[in-house]
Amino acid sequence: MQHPEKLLDLLCQDARLTPAQLAAMTGETEEAVTEAVRAFEKNDTILGYKTVIDWDKTAKESVTALIEVKITPQKGMGFDEIARLIYSHPQVESVYLMSGGFDLTVIITGRSMREVARFVSEQLAPMENVLSTGTHFILKKYKEYGVEYDPSVNDKREVMLAW
Repeated sequence: MQHPEKLLDLLCQDARLTPAQLAAMTGETEEAVTEAVRAFEKNDTILGYKTVIDWDKTAKESVTALIEVKITPQKGMGFDEIARLIYSHPQVESVYLMSGGFDLTVIITGRSMREVARFVSEQLAPMENVLSTGTHFILKKYKEYGVEYDPSVNDKREVMLAW
């Protein structure tokens, strides 16, 4: 395959594209595309496929929070082991090592703010290496994973011209 990154970019934008569509978009054969995708899945370049759902359009109640975590890594444990301990909890969606004022960003989803607060106070904050946490609740999602949540809604503010 000439440009495997192009194939990965296309799949990242829309994992529903068929091998025929991907072949036409990359200039490769369907067989080459299928073989490349299988190889990417086998070597863990492609880790999974995710559907982006606007849960506000369903009856499911949920809240998402971004938690800043400051930690002190212990010898032999480092950031990786602490991150593993954190992401082993089922409500944790993502964990990122950060630069700047805190060490980890933890994204979690719960049924309510109370449930998220309980997770932070009972599971996350008491961990031996956690120095502090800062919880930010996501109030509205505009775009996630490159997908706009309501692309039909245009900005309805009036344009102000400066004279």
